[in-house]
Amino acid sequence: MDWLQALIMGIFQGLTEYLPVSSSGHLALAAELLGVEDPEKIMTFTIAVHVATVLSTLVILWKEVAWIFKGLFKTGNDIVPSPHGIRYFNEEQNYALLIIISMIPVGIVGLFFKDQVEAYFSSLMVVGVCLCITATLLAFSFFSKPRTKDHISYRDAFVIGIAQACAVLPGLSRSGSTIGTGLILGDKKENLAQFSFLMVIPPILGEALLDVKKMMEEGVEAAMAGISVPALIVGFLAAFITGCIACKWMINIVKKGKLIYFAIYCAIVGLATIIWQLFA
Repeated sequence: MDWLQALIMGIFQGLTEYLPVSSSGHLALAAELLGVEDPEKIMTFTIAVHVATVLSTLVILWKEVAWIFKGLFKTGNDIVPSPHGIRYFNEEQNYALLIIISMIPVGIVGLFFKDQVEAYFSSLMVVGVCLCITATLLAFSFFSKPRTKDHISYRDAFVIGIAQACAVLPGLSRSGSTIGTGLILGDKKENLAQFSFLMVIPPILGEALLDVKKMMEEGVEAAMAGISVPALIVGFLAAFITGCIACKWMINIVKKGKLIYFAIYCAIVGLATIIWQLFA
């Protein structure tokens, strides 16, 4: 992978991590079109661009992250009833608990089914089908009109977490699955984008740590095979900068309720990918 390919792949990762169009699916398509070795096999590059997008989330939502961490250590008179009627947690601690609950499904998938899931990343047909599923979910969430709830419940956090776990498949958008599921459950648009982006930080960092461990076991030289340090830096910066732009843009898009356009896009790309694979 040269620096230009790394730049393009980094831009794809940064943009599609937040837009509801599936970053894994688009990386697989981009790798095929650019003639790049599957980025999932270039472990160092994969780790770098995923960490870059996590950092972009922290930059854009740093006030919310600081609010959560500051509230975790409040005690005594600072404790107030949570939106769910539990008086043992303040609002920040309750929000952190929602994130922990949402992590349970993807944690189970990551620990017990990681190898099985990774086997699907080599199939562009799977990418095409999953993009069509993403389009269907986004369209359904756009047209459904459930009763709106003021707060994300523990049950909703777990169901949204299941959607995130399903989105480990290439072509199933993580942000599209989590936000679309939340909208169908009746959660407010204003709450969902922020929660969707914050809930993914621990799983991505956890996966990155597991990949680093694997990289150390296999040897750094093997992990760096196929990519130079300058190309790695270019890919990281591209993913970080575009991630910042996409994260802020996506929050505004969700608030305005314009996900239907991404449903149309995913349907077109998904069907085109399926046709391509059928007649290639």
